Amino acid sequence: MSTAAQFSIEYLQYLDAEGKEVAPLPAFAADGSAVLALFKQMLMVRSFDAKSVALQRTGKLGTYASCLGHEATHIGIGAAMRPEDVFAPSYREYGAQFMRGVRQRDVLMYWGGDERGSDYQIPRHDYPWCVPIGTQCLHAAGAALAFKLRNEPRVAVACVGDGGSSKTDTYAAINSAGAYDLPFVLCIINNQWAISVPRSAQTGAQTLAQKGIAGGLHCLQVDGNDIIAVYEAVSRALERARSGTGGTVLELVTYRLGDHTTADDARRYRGEDEVKAGWLREPFIRVRTWLTVKGLWSEAQEAAWKAECDAHVDAEVNAYLETRTQPLEAMFDYLYAEAPHDIAAQRAEALAWEARRA
Repeated sequence: MSTAAQFSIEYLQYLDAEGKEVAPLPAFAADGSAVLALFKQMLMVRSFDAKSVALQRTGKLGTYASCLGHEATHIGIGAAMRPEDVFAPSYREYGAQFMRGVRQRDVLMYWGGDERGSDYQIPRHDYPWCVPIGTQCLHAAGAALAFKLRNEPRVAVACVGDGGSSKTDTYAAINSAGAYDLPFVLCIINNQWAISVPRSAQTGAQTLAQKGIAGGLHCLQVDGNDIIAVYEAVSRALERARSGTGGTVLELVTYRLGDHTTADDARRYRGEDEVKAGWLREPFIRVRTWLTVKGLWSEAQEAAWKAECDAHVDAEVNAYLETRTQPLEAMFDYLYAEAPHDIAAQRAEALAWEARRA
């Protein structure tokens, strides 16, 4: 019996968990200054994330999805993209969005129950957070098709979790990107857990990257805790797409250090030893060590930068807390250009109820 086709999945890593170089570094990381800038943004995201969890615990924010442990993955994606590209996030890629101009107060408004948070001013063409699992992949594929039809040198990038990579929406997006040769990059954020379902119970695939093979896309598995590897992998994928040589599926292997959201208690389904092992592989240790050895970082610099991060986050939190809530009718007024009779009736009933309470 002859072989019809053969495939392999390559793995990209430059820094191991201890910060040692395991492969020749890409050009952008040669002098370390670009990596230092990315590391500082990782610290900013972690400061924001810790403050957001604290806000939720004190009743000042609704349910919040922490990005603890994902910082290298998200910062690498956002930093590699061009402003004119389009980003379709799920609901925790804050680092990528911050790199693209979304304000921290916008994130807080969204999780605080105010949809004006989704109306971020920069970039206007990016998609809002997407809680229905996997549908954002189709949004990105549609945008990529538009770019191709218009002959625009732009790329659509979507993020989906390991669990979401098994959704039909994700597979349909992959198939469309391959069939129509679209400028499309799918980043599968493999944090090992789809809420309470472990990676081992989600799929029989040896890697999640290989899910792009059937669609005819380029596929690569990346150490998602290595900021150098993430930035380089996404940059390569974007260049492939922009040059018309096809889309890519990237599996970014990381670990969710916290709960799925603040409504979750991960201690109920995963062991303490596993989480401790995750902390040993988290993204800050390796790059901090690498930068320190190169003489580009120190404890004093980190303390000073953390103080700047905290001050910036506090200012954004205050802006969020000081934002006036919308009037009751706002939940009806922006649904349709012309409200159907049932929505109009609900609006009138709600306003009458509010008047009685006044």
